[in-house]
Amino acid sequence: MTERPADRLRVVIAEDNYLVREGTRRLLEDSGEVDVLASVGNAEELRDAVRRLSPDAVLTDIRMPPGHHMEGIDAAHAIQAEHPGIGVAVLSQHTDESYAFALLRNGTAGLAYLLKDRLGDLEDLIRALREVARGGSVIDPLVVDALVARRTRNASSPLATLTARELDVLREMAQGKTNAGVEQALNLSASTVEKHVNSIFGKLGLADGPVHRRVAAVLAFLRERPAGDAFASDVEVR
Repeated sequence: MTERPADRLRVVIAEDNYLVREGTRRLLEDSGEVDVLASVGNAEELRDAVRRLSPDAVLTDIRMPPGHHMEGIDAAHAIQAEHPGIGVAVLSQHTDESYAFALLRNGTAGLAYLLKDRLGDLEDLIRALREVARGGSVIDPLVVDALVARRTRNASSPLATLTARELDVLREMAQGKTNAGVEQALNLSASTVEKHVNSIFGKLGLADGPVHRRVAAVLAFLRERPAGDAFASDVEVR
């Protein structure tokens, strides 16, 4: 019997739309990089599958039965509380920052917030799943753009002090890329990327650290949300 390659990712999928769920399962399995252990239709079934199967990562829709509200985010928090070594990528149709903020309010390690359009880019999707399985974090670049655009319009925001190139680097960092990945994406030298990363951390008041702290650089400005904004006091910038 042929053994499963050690680098194949073990994943559980949760999506209430049968066609989307099965289509996603087929895409991931046909990649040759992923074993889909289970595909389920609601948050309760998801948590049960995770308990039974101990996957490397979970891919879940943000809205599922019974309420079609934020069941995927609630499930992500529950899974991480019960199984801290399992990464969770949440799929959403919304670039609204409040959803990403709700997911990441207790920290960013092992979590991803992706737009459903990402299902059309299999390579990016698998990379995000591998990143959360390693304990890293990924925020969809379109969500990052929305977050950054809102804050850079505020002259008092530290993001307004970043240069255009630093913003480019920050967007790449938010996708879970290491310095080497940023170098390749932006065609920059290692020393130039390191300089920009250090400048970003300095301007945002963050110390360098693991990959999930790099994503926290993108989230740092959320601390500046007006006091009445939802979730404003709940984010842990690590």
